[in-house]
Amino acid sequence: MPLKNSRILLTGATGGLGQELARQLGDAGAALLVTGRDDRRLASLTASLGTSAASVCADLERPADIVALAGAARDFGINTLINNAGVSAFALLENQDWQTIERLLATNLEAPMRLTHALLPWLRAQPQAAVVNIGSTFGSLPFPGFVAYSTAKAGLRGFSQALRRELADSSVSVIHIAPRAIDTPLNSDPVNTLNRALGNSTDRAEQVAGQVLRALRRGAGEYHFGFPERFFAWLNGVAPSLIDGALSGKLAIIKQHASPSESL
Repeated sequence: MPLKNSRILLTGATGGLGQELARQLGDAGAALLVTGRDDRRLASLTASLGTSAASVCADLERPADIVALAGAARDFGINTLINNAGVSAFALLENQDWQTIERLLATNLEAPMRLTHALLPWLRAQPQAAVVNIGSTFGSLPFPGFVAYSTAKAGLRGFSQALRRELADSSVSVIHIAPRAIDTPLNSDPVNTLNRALGNSTDRAEQVAGQVLRALRRGAGEYHFGFPERFFAWLNGVAPSLIDGALSGKLAIIKQHASPSESL
């Protein structure tokens, strides 16, 4: 999908990856409609992007805000939807309050589905269009301490795969992107400590944004970023018992660093 002169709705635009995506997409010549929950940060981002950008403040946990955002996207004339908004929480499932779990599912899975559903008739009417879902390695490699988050991201991957197959005879490309850990404020101190303890690699937001742009140019498909994480994600699909064994050896470290209760 060519980026120059594309018209893109980007959710989660005020986050670490979202801001970098907005900058790189704008530099590539795309017109952007950006959205997030923080009005001041959204206004600052929009101003930095120039005259080809507009913004809508919206909370994607509210169905009414999704309806309003979809209307603004149609008025803006989008041909690409990037579902980037997401939240995370690191804790053992039994220690998480249900409100946190509901928010993880609502933001990471339900909101992208609702927004895509609202905009799909519009996107199907465009000569060329795309839906891009920003997932996670944990959607293909579910991880202890991130049970609810992994569940939501696995659901987003399944949604992307099924929708891509359903739209194979249309002008709409569906792209699923699964980065490994990204160095952004989304990571809490316990998550950063855990990554160091396990020797997990993290990527800079600008690296991941560049990978997203390359995937957009290639078109429909599923893209996993980071090695060896993408290999382990593949291995989990063909021999999950091997991953069970490997992670059982790390379980004591994960439990040691897991927050007693991490709320959103």
